[in-house]
Formats: sequence, structure tokens, C-alpha cells
Amino acid sequence: MSALFTRLQSELASSRKAQDKPRTLLLSTIISDAKNRKIELMRDLTDDDVIDVIRKGIKRRKESIEMYEKGGREELAAKERAEAAALEQFLPAQVSADELRAAVRAAIAGGAANIGAVMGKVMPQFKGRADGSAINAIAREELGGR
Repeated sequence: MSALFTRLQSELASSRKAQDKPRTLLLSTIISDAKNRKIELMRDLTDDDVIDVIRKGIKRRKESIEMYEKGGREELAAKERAEAAALEQFLPAQVSADELRAAVRAAIAGGAANIGAVMGKVMPQFKGRADGSAINAIAREELGGR
């Protein structure tokens, strides 16, 4: 079993003991998503699989934040923001924008002339440590200068 999954389970146990209902609900949801992913893959989860599940959870919450803000429901947006922040603590340290920009420039120098080629070369290097939208924005910026 993945070390990250085990960490999530121990955090869940701690939040239950502390009677922290919002955190308990959040962690139970993510653990459930991870278990569903395990069933889907028909194998034990790796840390990368669990990171993907957490990233999807964060992405869903960010989408909800946008919807709530458009609807003027700031209290619900704040709740989603807190959940996204709580999930982000389980992700590996994020890569700096400068490091991403250097990798994008290296991919372009290596012959990647369009956004798809750049993303194809850069994404695998930073799997689980960088947001695809951040890499995409830097790649568009760098390619736009041509």
C-alpha cells in the first residue's frame, strides 16, 4: 500500500479522535476516492496514484470556488478554499516557476515547436509536483515570443 495513502488514513484517525468533523469528512471523501481508483486500476495504489486523486479533489474544489463566487456565496467558497488548502499539504513540494520556465525553454530548444510537444516533454518531468495549467501558461508565454 502507498505510504501517502497510509498517511491519509492515520490523519483520518487523528481527526476522528479530535472530533474535527470537517477534516474527517474531507479525508474520508479523499480516501474513498482513492479506494475507488484502486478498484478501477485493479492493483495497489502507488503514491503517484494517490497524488492524482488528491489533485483531482483540489481541482474539483477550485471549480466549486469559482461557481460559489459567481453566485455570491462567499461562505461556501471559503469552505472549499479551506478544503483545497488542507489537501495541498499532502502533495509533494511544488516546483518553482523559474524551474518550470527553464524546463519549458529546454523543451523548446530541443525542438518542441507547439504547445502539445512542449507539454509532452515537460509534464512527465514534474508529475505530481507541478500544476499542468501553470506549465501550460509558461509554455504559451514562451512560444508566443517567437
